[in-house]
Amino acid sequence: MPQLETAVVTGAFSYTGRYIARRLLDDGVSVRTLTGHPDRPDPFGGRVKAAPLDFSDPAGLSRSMQGADVFFNTYWVRFERGQITFDRAVENSRVLFKAAAEAGVSRIVHISVSYASSGSSLPYFRGKGRVEEALEGAGVSYAILRPTLTFGDGDILMNNMAWALRRFPFFPICGNGDYPVQPVYVGDVAAQAVAAASGSENFAVDSAGPETLSFEDLLRLLASTMGVRCRLVHTPPSLGLTLTRMVSLMVRDVVLTRDEVHGLMAGLLVSGHPPTCTTSLTSWLEDNANDLGRRYTSELDRHFR
Repeated sequence: MPQLETAVVTGAFSYTGRYIARRLLDDGVSVRTLTGHPDRPDPFGGRVKAAPLDFSDPAGLSRSMQGADVFFNTYWVRFERGQITFDRAVENSRVLFKAAAEAGVSRIVHISVSYASSGSSLPYFRGKGRVEEALEGAGVSYAILRPTLTFGDGDILMNNMAWALRRFPFFPICGNGDYPVQPVYVGDVAAQAVAAASGSENFAVDSAGPETLSFEDLLRLLASTMGVRCRLVHTPPSLGLTLTRMVSLMVRDVVLTRDEVHGLMAGLLVSGHPPTCTTSLTSWLEDNANDLGRRYTSELDRHFR
């Protein structure tokens, strides 16, 4: 593929899409975004043109992608809520891929998740696998990136774990806490995504950082680097989820889901391949631990309300 000139990114005003858009702008690429939140603050000062992420208007989506060289897709839902189900998210993804193909986009770079599989017993990972299969049949050159556990400015999960460590006297760990996690810096994922846009080969690759820790060691690293004291308490998964639901009621959000706990304890947030990204969580925390977890970040506020 020749030098990129124009790209479309879903969610450029949100999290992963924001890092991808910034990387593209730094490279001199013209960027548009498809967003379901047009009133969200624009972090790019008007340099990114926004269009509606309206799945009921496939023709409009296709018009928004006209003239783009590549489409970066970060769209997905973390959990089901109301009419927004994983099945609906899969169909919405099909709409996006078809719109990109009809617009003449040459390549799609899709952000998936580690261990995505249409045969997974967990709906989140199963839905992600079905989206990958839809992309493979879309008739457009593609690259699939499968991040493990992302971290960075604007993250929700890592930030809210840090928030809980700062706020509460104890933190419940489901089970023995020895299940592994492999944090990956979202800026590295964005760099990998932009690099993947330049090729024409179809492929899927994990996006994984250089450190693998047990979940308990991850919490200890966060607490020690932030300089907070919080007792880590091992609990049965059912009790850990009950305690988490109590916090969810307090903050009016969904802090953690049963499927997320099962995926975590099953070791699905790691890669079975050599690391592809270089920024370690330990080094990132040296510069960012003081700000991490100072405020709770709501998933419902960001994506549903």
